[in-house]
Amino acid sequence: MILALETSCDETALALFDPAHGLAGEWMHSQIALHAGHGGVVPDLATREHLRHLGPLLERARAEAGFGGITRIAVTHGPGLAGCLAIGTAAAKALALAWQVPLLGVNHLRGHAFSPFITLHAAEPAAFAARLDALLPHLGLIVSGGNTLLFILDRQRRLHVLATTRDDAAGEALDKGAKLLGLGYPGGPLIEKLATTGRADAYDFPRGLGPRRDLAFSFSGLKTSLRYQLEKMTPADIAARLPDLCASYQQAVIDALVRKTTFALERTSARSLGLSGGVAQNRPLRTALERLARERRVPLQLAEPRHTGDNAAMIAFAAWADPSVTPRPLSALPVEPSLALA
Repeated sequence: MILALETSCDETALALFDPAHGLAGEWMHSQIALHAGHGGVVPDLATREHLRHLGPLLERARAEAGFGGITRIAVTHGPGLAGCLAIGTAAAKALALAWQVPLLGVNHLRGHAFSPFITLHAAEPAAFAARLDALLPHLGLIVSGGNTLLFILDRQRRLHVLATTRDDAAGEALDKGAKLLGLGYPGGPLIEKLATTGRADAYDFPRGLGPRRDLAFSFSGLKTSLRYQLEKMTPADIAARLPDLCASYQQAVIDALVRKTTFALERTSARSLGLSGGVAQNRPLRTALERLARERRVPLQLAEPRHTGDNAAMIAFAAWADPSVTPRPLSALPVEPSLALA
């Protein structure tokens, strides 16, 4: 049984994972409402909220599921906000010391990489290894507010990054676009909601694709293009055309993600495709990846919506499924600033 803690940004989360049966419980406290008034995550406030809520959340988990039988403690140790990561790491070290069980440090992005396989395991835990092997090598797309990357998970479950973004992440581009449009935070879901009544071809925003052989993403030009477009419009025009602006802007992000993923499928021998990360909740993006998977005749592994954002379930699952995650001395759990490769 693995108890996982996730405090990398603005979600305080816990999860219990039993390899023989699956997730035994999940608990979370979200800070979205607090940070919405500031237009984004305020690190000092996020750290304070983790201090306030992690203890009560642990008590709630103990009362509802019990902590008997826990043999491992897993914790996110990067990337993320330093102060927030420190809260989770300190708590995890204390629990591991008190219960005399090994401590596992899990890279946050590795958690996202393995999150699409949580449902695969839940369907038939005893057959998971064989079912996963049939999907490898696996091409994954992680799309979040801070990261956008393509990776390959090879037959030995080693992770190899194929491409990242040169500038803004896709989620960051959506949030910044929403800010330019005068919307609130988080911007991605607000753009998606308004886009449902707009025309995706109303405005021709750049896709930032580059040469076919280049898999790297770029979204800064898209954001600049939106700013230039808004400068040519009156406030009344912007209000009247807001759904079209949102739909066209969102479509430019989705097109870039899908095209780069298509290029990666052409260049690799991937036997499956995966989508994870906070932006993976976006319904038009999920639909576009489903269409691509059908066209390329590869199975698509989608992270469940509740496991797309910051969550402890993916940390617990990666602690078990990722062979690169091994017990760490309590005094040696450094913060990882990026995705550590196998």
